[in-house]
Amino acid sequence: MPPTSHWPQRLYLVRHGQSQGNVARDRSEAEGLATIGIDIRDVDVPLSDLGHQQADAAGRWFAALPEHEKPEVILSSPYLRARQTARAICEAGGLAGGRARTVIDERLREREFGVFDGLTALGIRQNYPEEAAHRARLGKFYHRPPGGESWADVILRLRSAMNSINLHYNGRRVLIVCHQVVVLCMRYVLEELEEADILAIDKAADILNCGICAFDFEVQELDCAPRLALWNHAAPLEEQGAPVTAAPDQMVGSR
Repeated sequence: MPPTSHWPQRLYLVRHGQSQGNVARDRSEAEGLATIGIDIRDVDVPLSDLGHQQADAAGRWFAALPEHEKPEVILSSPYLRARQTARAICEAGGLAGGRARTVIDERLREREFGVFDGLTALGIRQNYPEEAAHRARLGKFYHRPPGGESWADVILRLRSAMNSINLHYNGRRVLIVCHQVVVLCMRYVLEELEEADILAIDKAADILNCGICAFDFEVQELDCAPRLALWNHAAPLEEQGAPVTAAPDQMVGSR
């Protein structure tokens, strides 16, 4: 009996465009400040002007794909910066069949930073020295800040999200708009990596704002194996003349 695929045909992962939080974090770090300096919830942080430009460029890139390569379904984190990026892709005609509704899935949200939210690395050391030391010993993959999540926690909800995607979008081309840690953790899930593997990938480079990752799913003798087809692909921005940025979402999520 031939093997059956229970996966999408192709899965695109796109990090949101540059956010105002990315800009504020860079500025605070450069000035040696303890806080990032944004007084709204992380979920409500919008794209920067450059982020909108990047999202528009990503939309035009998807729109230029042959119809049989365009995503058919778009899923997004509920965070504003991800929803704005997803909307730009839809409005540019980046989905097969034209504009489409974005499906929001809270399991694709940014990692929750708990008491570390809004702090730079300096701010964490100043305000929570014992917790900072504990994180240094345990490592960010397993360390859970009070009220927040570890990478392992994010992975647990992404396994659930992938089960839903496999159930509802079997054999279809799916685009997920999300966040840096989510993109990395999806690689961990799909490629069955180990802690050291994904931390090495993270250390090599930050995920580009609106960079493209893609997995194809090839039916093998006994199963269907995910194959990484694109990783941190900057072509959408370069081809459209949009500046390439790759700032970490939060200092606590950086290398």
